[in-house]
Amino acid sequence: MADHDAAPAETPPEATAPANAASEVPPARRARDLMRRVDRATLATTMAGRSMAGRPYASLVLAATAPDGAPLLLVSDLAQHTKNVLGDPAVSLLFDGTVGLGEPLTGPRVSVQGRAERSDDPVLLARFCARHPSAAFYAGFADFHLYRVVVERAHLVAGFGRIHWIEAADLLPAGLDALAAAETDIVQHMNRDHADAVQLYAAALLGQAGEGWLMTGVDAEGADLRRGGVVARLDFSERVSDQAAIRQELVRLVAAARRRSA
Repeated sequence: MADHDAAPAETPPEATAPANAASEVPPARRARDLMRRVDRATLATTMAGRSMAGRPYASLVLAATAPDGAPLLLVSDLAQHTKNVLGDPAVSLLFDGTVGLGEPLTGPRVSVQGRAERSDDPVLLARFCARHPSAAFYAGFADFHLYRVVVERAHLVAGFGRIHWIEAADLLPAGLDALAAAETDIVQHMNRDHADAVQLYAAALLGQAGEGWLMTGVDAEGADLRRGGVVARLDFSERVSDQAAIRQELVRLVAAARRRSA
């Protein structure tokens, strides 16, 4: 491989977790991985208006994350949840990692509390649209705006009896956005010059079926993949801090994928 290398695919959240035993993964990392891994969330806001003011309101939203891990939402001003946010920016997002499990309550989920703030950052909007290609169709509409959630804390339920409150500084530590400036180049390079490696990640490392997997994002701890309506997360063995480190990690993952497929 040339400058940069590879990425994988998706199965249930637990199946794509880092190699170490689940019990050894710190709660903050488990929560952060889940936020990166799923592509939708339940958004809880406080009702605006006269008749139901102050009552809780929950809705389904597409979600992505900024390079530093902060949740991103692209919502319409016409939606009730957006009207609520304009009245009270306090929100909670539930990221559900239990899909496909026979006993859902044994699976992981994390509730993130924070404030939704509108963002006009074109880089973040591009990252959201890469995660959700269909969003590119309406991202330019006058009533659609990107919101970034400023995280205050999170509540992780990793299964029966495995419950943790996590502070923002632990959930999203400094350094997660180390690759932000190079992300677009890395992703384009992988999809253009190493599509075979991306496909190998998906099939051999993540157990995903089908052809045509694409890398949609990369951060200090892993890469995001997508094929049609299915997303997947490729975890790195350790946090990377620059392009040289990510190249080394992507090459390592290709070698691991080839060994497994052989």
